[in-house]
Amino acid sequence: MKFGMNLLLWTADMKEEVVPVLEVLKADGFDGVEIPIFDFDIDYSSWGRRLDDLGLERTAVTVMNEEANPISSDPLVRRQALDYLKSTIDSCAAAGVTTLVGPLYAALGTFSGQGPTDDEWKWGVETIRAAAEYASEADIVLALEALNRFEIYLLNAQADAARFAQDVDHPNARLLYDTFHANIEEKDTARGVRATGDLLAHVHISENDRSTPGSGTVNWQATFDTLHEVGYDGWLTIEAFGLALPELTAATKIWRRMYDTEEKLAADGLAFMKAEYAKRWS
Repeated sequence: MKFGMNLLLWTADMKEEVVPVLEVLKADGFDGVEIPIFDFDIDYSSWGRRLDDLGLERTAVTVMNEEANPISSDPLVRRQALDYLKSTIDSCAAAGVTTLVGPLYAALGTFSGQGPTDDEWKWGVETIRAAAEYASEADIVLALEALNRFEIYLLNAQADAARFAQDVDHPNARLLYDTFHANIEEKDTARGVRATGDLLAHVHISENDRSTPGSGTVNWQATFDTLHEVGYDGWLTIEAFGLALPELTAATKIWRRMYDTEEKLAADGLAFMKAEYAKRWS
């Protein structure tokens, strides 16, 4: 098992100001970080070397937007979505990223006013299949993340995400299980984990209010018990959000501070994950 921390708690881009945070996370005992990739002008090769020097492995996260929407009815927009994914994969390769996570199959926060259509499902499958084939050349796995119904409408439940990945039918297209979204959408935590089957490639450890893991109402016992049951041994990565980034505050609708400091959230969250791990895997 590897323990990671998503850097979106501090930054939406890799910049010099994040270096002291990286040093603290390494000193805390994290194995790696999840880096945001939204700006393709950043020198990700340089960041890869710096993270290597710090002894931090890395995964990456991105989201799609309305101008690059894999399920758009406009073929040009779908083409732009694939181009965006390819550029993100190139950035991952430069940074030494092994897994790219997120809702890569549809635009975040873009709604049609109805549920997904058969065409939207087909277009999403086609785009992700092409992206997965491109990612395979760099040995990068795409971990598709089902989100709650208030953020996206194509994939909300793990069973639907599994069906989608099965339709993509590519070894580099797998699934992410996020405890925050599952806490909203899954009727049964254990069934949600099991629904991913052998497609599970990544786990986001995220509390029901997006603050310190272990401090809220997520069914952690069932989560960790079932992850152990299915033999999961990949990344457990904390994903928390706060008030540091105005653009993310607006997207996540978080308007109040629910922790002492970002660094304390990370340290406490890591201690929580390691304690749960020790109960079951060691």
